[in-house]
Amino acid sequence: MSEANSTAQAPAQASPQAAPAARPLLTIRGVKTFYGNIIALKGVDIDVNEGEIVTLIGANGAGKSTLMMTIFGNPRAREGTITYAGNEITRMATHDIAKLNIAQSPEGRRIFPRMTVFENLQMGASINAFAHFEQDLERVCSIFPRLKERLHQRGGTLSGGEQQMLAIARALMSRPKLLLLDEPSLGLAPLVVRQIFDVIRELNREGMTIFLVEQNAYHALKLAHRAYVMVTGSITLSGTGKELLADPQVRAAYLEGGRH
Repeated sequence: MSEANSTAQAPAQASPQAAPAARPLLTIRGVKTFYGNIIALKGVDIDVNEGEIVTLIGANGAGKSTLMMTIFGNPRAREGTITYAGNEITRMATHDIAKLNIAQSPEGRRIFPRMTVFENLQMGASINAFAHFEQDLERVCSIFPRLKERLHQRGGTLSGGEQQMLAIARALMSRPKLLLLDEPSLGLAPLVVRQIFDVIRELNREGMTIFLVEQNAYHALKLAHRAYVMVTGSITLSGTGKELLADPQVRAAYLEGGRH
């Protein structure tokens, strides 16, 4: 395990498969983000390699969601660079970033509550001009059978777990190569949490790269090939998921009282 922004080199054993060979897909270097004069991210360095699940854990207010939003250009990084698939995207507009095979399931789900499930999924598919709509609709309905039963139901009438499924399904409709997931287990019952994490694992097995922000440190680290810890806008630890699960500092701060 390494301190302050270094990444571990040993292959992870925390997930069901070995970590893929390191081919950078998302590279974040020296990123600083501000809200007015208040600095939220203090020079963040993170790598997400192709085919990996990389997780970012930290307490409330650490800056995790700010980093997710900064990747998408809102807020925009004031310093540093964000590179996706070899192209710098730091100054790109959010709608242009969304066309680069990056999709996000944001914190709080942010579905369109007055739209039906079907219409929400259409919004996700609009990113690639509905190129494979029927095929993708069938796929997300097979991943989340409950959504198929509720296609014509308004999103706002769904349960919390169903809304989270819809948020992920909407992101999948654009056929992303990189999926950003921000707190997918927040506020959900344990059974639904397990279902969501099973879906994340299966998507990765199918080849999708996933960057996961998650307060449920135990489940996230168990799933991850590699992981980072963020404290007040800075990366303080990094390593394989297995290494961080065993780290005394991590256990004391994020796992004490949790499921083991």
